[in-house]
Amino acid sequence: MKNIQFNKIYKQLNIISLILIVASLILLVFKGLNYGVDFKGGTLIEIRVEQSSSKISSIRDSFNQMNLGDVSVKSFGNKTDYIVKFEKQSSNDSKFIDNIKAKLSSSVGNVDFRRVENVGPKVSAELLKSGFIAIGLSLAAMLLYIWIRFEWQFSLGAIIALFHDVIITMGIFSLFSLEINLSIVAAVLTIVGYSMNDTVVIFDRVRENLKKYADIKIFELTNISINETLSRTIITSVTTLLALFSIYFFGGEILKGFSLAMILGIVFGTYSSIYIANPILVLLKVSQRTIIKEDKN
Repeated sequence: MKNIQFNKIYKQLNIISLILIVASLILLVFKGLNYGVDFKGGTLIEIRVEQSSSKISSIRDSFNQMNLGDVSVKSFGNKTDYIVKFEKQSSNDSKFIDNIKAKLSSSVGNVDFRRVENVGPKVSAELLKSGFIAIGLSLAAMLLYIWIRFEWQFSLGAIIALFHDVIITMGIFSLFSLEINLSIVAAVLTIVGYSMNDTVVIFDRVRENLKKYADIKIFELTNISINETLSRTIITSVTTLLALFSIYFFGGEILKGFSLAMILGIVFGTYSSIYIANPILVLLKVSQRTIIKEDKN
């Protein structure tokens, strides 16, 4: 059996995590998130250029010269297909789109507008609200599950680990002004499920060992449990990351935000399962008496 002393650096890493959480909260409060068209409204256009040699930079420059607000251009599917998002509303004015098409064609060649969508401020506000509600409900559901499945001390440790993962991931997106759209919300919800799954595996072993080793304190018991589940944790995390890195590097620009959020979530989720959730059990002095008392109830 492996005997890596994870518990020896609980305090040091908890201090680093606390600093990262505070820094992330400061960024989220004062800098905020870079919401995409999905959440702040605007226009989305799917275009196909005739010349495959047209560079994404030239297309972006052309749109920037049209005074359309923040512009996002990403490759999509084939080398000649692009997704363009900008803040200005297209309304129902066909001339607005025709003018954009004419200006773009004059700079990059013939362009086919394959799809035009308009996201109004009311719809985007509802999407943003729904996104936050979905994340909040998922956290609440996880808390309820752990509360029923384990003792309240385990539930508290798991939910703090979840908040740790989500807040730091969002803090990184705020720091680098990465776009937040519906796919990122989906990634966050996936992160919540992954992190909880990883935490539950270790908690199950901790609970078993609490019944098995009555004379071992929780500080050492968490270390034993982590080592016993370490191979499963590494295999799951590494195989998942391999798939996500493949998506990040080869899946195109449109999937980069989603895959990056997932990569950060997997890394922080694995870390928090070991260095956030388990130290909470140590802090609350969970013992065999805790388990026996709850089982009797």
